[in-house]
Amino acid sequence: MAQDNRSTVTEFIILGFPSTKDFQVLFFTLFLLIYLFTILGNILLLLTLWTEPHLHIPMYFFLANLSVLEIGYTSVTVPKLLAVFLARARVISLTACLAQSYFFFFLGSTECFLLAIMAYDRYLAICNPLRYPMLMSSKTCAWLAFGSWGCGLLTPSLPNFLVRQLQFCGAVLDHFFCDVPPLLSLSCTDPYVSANTIFVSAAIIVLGSFLLTSLSYAYILATVLRMSSSKGRQKAFSTCTAHLTVVCLYYSTVIFMYVTPTARQSKDVNKVVAVVYSVLTPMLNPLIYSLRNEDVKKALRRMMAVKCGISEGERKGEGLGV
Repeated sequence: MAQDNRSTVTEFIILGFPSTKDFQVLFFTLFLLIYLFTILGNILLLLTLWTEPHLHIPMYFFLANLSVLEIGYTSVTVPKLLAVFLARARVISLTACLAQSYFFFFLGSTECFLLAIMAYDRYLAICNPLRYPMLMSSKTCAWLAFGSWGCGLLTPSLPNFLVRQLQFCGAVLDHFFCDVPPLLSLSCTDPYVSANTIFVSAAIIVLGSFLLTSLSYAYILATVLRMSSSKGRQKAFSTCTAHLTVVCLYYSTVIFMYVTPTARQSKDVNKVVAVVYSVLTPMLNPLIYSLRNEDVKKALRRMMAVKCGISEGERKGEGLGV
């Protein structure tokens, strides 16, 4: 009979942020605006990269992949969270919950791989400038991007399969999406194997990609410091600052959440950290790359000028007037 009772839980109630129940409409509006800004910001960045021929280089090819990923990443969690804020769709089936968890793990892993590849691209461009066109050809870029998405797609397969084998007694999921740690806490069968497999997988992916990214920047820093020209050093750093900002923001929160065991003790803190890397970071990425990258800013201004019917001559004349 106990076994039968365990198998009856096939739906979960997403708790969300119960401490904000008096401000549900306010938080719904806030997260809706963030979501719309994220989608529009990344689409605008994609259009800018697509329409400007001089941006058709490896660095911006990988940035375009990152923008596509961010649109999917935030779309996995935020729409359901908006429904939770309205208290109209708190229930989610086990199948839908596992699907959400799978896609979140898939896109998060792919982002780790893409960030490492983008760092490697900067390493080749700064440390091996003469061989860069040959080493980072369009074919190589395509394979690297394909490899990132392919590895990201396969990474959650085993953890997701192990979670599917568990039986769940609890029905209230104390989170705002189907993340694996709070899901495992509802299991009435021993989740030891699943929990440790997921922890090891996350540690290998996150720490491995972070190590490769750090190694690339260590070589970049060493190369830049050896440059005799201050202008050359400034130009080299300017091509890395946006990516380095995104790396610091993303990895600091993800490592805290999935690699540091003590971080699992506070559910409220975990929720706040999860909001940072799953909701705020996808919104900030196009903003960071637009504000910290002169090529993107110039291309964006040109594209907006064309949309507004301002000719190139008029735009240059206005610039000279300023």
